[in-house]
Amino acid sequence: MPRFFKSMSVPAAVGDAILIEGQDAVHLQKSLRLRVGEAVLVCDGRSTEYDTVITAFDGEGAHLQVTAVRPSQAEPTLKLTLYQGLPKSDKLEWIIQKAVELGVTQIVPVEMRRSIAKMGDKADKKAKRWQTIADEAASQSGRGILPTVHAPVRFCDILPMLEGVPSVVCYEGGGEPFTTLIAPDQTQLALIIGPEGGIAPEEIEALFAVGVKAATLGPRILRCETAPVAAIAAAMALSGNWT
Repeated sequence: MPRFFKSMSVPAAVGDAILIEGQDAVHLQKSLRLRVGEAVLVCDGRSTEYDTVITAFDGEGAHLQVTAVRPSQAEPTLKLTLYQGLPKSDKLEWIIQKAVELGVTQIVPVEMRRSIAKMGDKADKKAKRWQTIADEAASQSGRGILPTVHAPVRFCDILPMLEGVPSVVCYEGGGEPFTTLIAPDQTQLALIIGPEGGIAPEEIEALFAVGVKAATLGPRILRCETAPVAAIAAAMALSGNWT
């Protein structure tokens, strides 16, 4: 069933009307070639899904009527924020896509000392593209929310964000097994992954100072685009969100 996100000021109920506008309406009618009477799944971006049927098309867009309301079954109980060291090229786009598919809540790109890529003057423009990639991945994978991709920040800026939050850094220099750091009933986690060159010693010490724990993903050194996928999947499994 086609799936669309629609922001709502208040939740809808059975029998209510929903209007799909803009490019989503064009996609629904022109690309998917849906017709009046066909079913469409709408999500409000707050983990509630609506079964709807198309009632009409007009200049405003596609008019839908709600036939059923239910909580999204795709959202994990673990709210995971990924702090990803800025990688070069288009690696971050791939990381964002896969991280959203796996269930992250937020992604924060971080310029670290060994980052080859830098924030630059086009950070806001890049952030808009990254958010689009996240939105598309959320729709494709059946998410109940639209995970947020933040504009890049510097390493020093994330330290206050991590204080008091259960946090794990995947460190090639060693650490505890991942299985000992994630509880079956855990509901919040900050995950820090370094760039291609890894995390500098002074950055590791700064992370330790705010309570971040170091984890190892095994005896092999993973690429910066492989590590977040492996770590997110492990965290979801260990917290009971992998069936």
